[in-house]
Amino acid sequence: MKVLFICNQNQNRSKTAEKIFSRKFDTKSAGLFNDKPVTKSELSWADTVVVMNDEQRSELAKRFPSIYIKKRILSLDVPDIYRYNQPELIKALKLKMRNLI
Repeated sequence: MKVLFICNQNQNRSKTAEKIFSRKFDTKSAGLFNDKPVTKSELSWADTVVVMNDEQRSELAKRFPSIYIKKRILSLDVPDIYRYNQPELIKALKLKMRNLI
Protein backbone atom coordinates (compact mmCIF):
# COMPACT_ATOMS: atom_id res chain seq x y z
CA MET A 1 0.00 0.00 0.00
CA LYS A 2 1.27 3.48 -0.90
CA VAL A 3 0.86 5.91 2.02
CA LEU A 4 1.47 9.65 1.85
CA PHE A 5 1.94 11.38 5.22
CA ILE A 6 1.19 15.10 5.37
CA CYS A 7 1.73 17.78 8.00
CA ASN A 8 2.22 21.54 7.86
CA GLN A 9 5.95 21.84 7.14
CA ASN A 10 7.07 18.24 6.46
CA GLN A 11 9.84 18.60 9.03
CA ASN A 12 8.76 16.61 12.07
CA ARG A 13 5.53 14.63 12.10
CA SER A 14 5.14 13.53 8.49
CA LYS A 15 8.90 13.00 8.01
CA THR A 16 9.00 10.80 11.12
CA ALA A 17 5.93 8.84 9.98
CA GLU A 18 7.44 8.32 6.52
CA LYS A 19 10.55 6.85 8.11
CA ILE A 20 9.00 4.61 10.76
CA PHE A 21 6.34 3.09 8.49
CA SER A 22 8.59 2.59 5.44
CA ARG A 23 9.15 -1.08 6.27
CA LYS A 24 5.41 -1.78 6.33
CA PHE A 25 4.25 0.48 3.46
CA ASP A 26 5.58 2.30 0.42
CA THR A 27 5.79 5.77 2.02
CA LYS A 28 6.30 9.40 1.10
CA SER A 29 5.77 12.61 3.02
CA ALA A 30 4.88 16.18 2.17
CA GLY A 31 3.93 19.48 3.72
CA LEU A 32 1.13 21.93 3.09
CA PHE A 33 2.73 25.24 4.03
CA ASN A 34 6.40 24.82 3.11
CA ASP A 35 8.61 25.75 0.15
CA LYS A 36 7.55 22.66 -1.84
CA PRO A 37 3.92 21.96 -0.85
CA VAL A 38 2.21 18.68 -1.65
CA THR A 39 1.39 18.27 -5.32
CA LYS A 40 -1.47 16.76 -7.29
CA SER A 41 0.96 14.10 -8.50
CA GLU A 42 1.91 13.09 -4.94
CA LEU A 43 -1.74 12.82 -3.93
CA SER A 44 -2.55 10.79 -7.02
CA TRP A 45 0.30 8.38 -6.23
CA ALA A 46 -1.04 7.49 -2.77
CA ASP A 47 -3.57 4.78 -1.96
CA THR A 48 -4.05 6.34 1.47
CA VAL A 49 -3.28 9.87 2.64
CA VAL A 50 -2.59 10.40 6.34
CA VAL A 51 -2.81 13.92 7.78
CA MET A 52 -1.92 14.92 11.31
CA ASN A 53 -5.09 16.94 12.01
CA ASP A 54 -8.49 17.78 10.57
CA GLU A 55 -7.42 21.26 9.46
CA GLN A 56 -4.94 19.63 7.08
CA ARG A 57 -7.71 17.41 5.74
CA SER A 58 -9.80 20.52 5.04
CA GLU A 59 -6.87 22.21 3.32
CA LEU A 60 -6.43 19.20 1.01
CA ALA A 61 -10.13 19.29 0.15
CA LYS A 62 -9.86 22.98 -0.70
CA ARG A 63 -6.70 22.64 -2.83
CA PHE A 64 -7.46 19.34 -4.59
CA PRO A 65 -11.25 18.72 -4.55
CA SER A 66 -11.31 16.31 -7.49
CA ILE A 67 -8.61 14.06 -5.99
CA TYR A 68 -9.71 14.49 -2.38
CA ILE A 69 -13.13 12.99 -3.04
CA LYS A 70 -11.54 9.80 -4.44
CA LYS A 71 -8.93 9.22 -1.71
CA ARG A 72 -8.95 7.48 1.62
CA ILE A 73 -7.78 10.24 3.94
CA LEU A 74 -7.11 9.51 7.59
CA SER A 75 -6.53 12.06 10.34
CA LEU A 76 -4.31 11.01 13.24
CA ASP A 77 -4.94 14.00 15.54
CA VAL A 78 -1.23 14.35 16.42
CA PRO A 79 -0.41 17.88 17.67
CA ASP A 80 2.51 19.91 16.33
CA ILE A 81 4.54 19.75 19.54
CA TYR A 82 7.20 17.19 18.64
CA ARG A 83 10.67 17.20 17.08
CA TYR A 84 11.72 14.91 14.24
CA ASN A 85 12.08 11.31 15.38
CA GLN A 86 11.26 12.19 19.00
CA PRO A 87 10.44 8.98 20.95
CA GLU A 88 7.09 10.40 22.13
CA LEU A 89 6.15 11.25 18.54
CA ILE A 90 7.06 7.75 17.35
CA LYS A 91 4.95 6.24 20.12
CA ALA A 92 1.97 8.48 19.28
CA LEU A 93 2.20 7.75 15.54
CA LYS A 94 2.41 3.99 16.05
CA LEU A 95 -0.55 4.00 18.43
CA LYS A 96 -2.73 6.11 16.13
CA MET A 97 -1.83 4.15 13.00
CA ARG A 98 -2.47 0.81 14.68
CA ASN A 99 -6.05 1.90 15.27
CA LEU A 100 -6.58 2.98 11.63
CA ILE A 101 -4.74 0.62 9.30
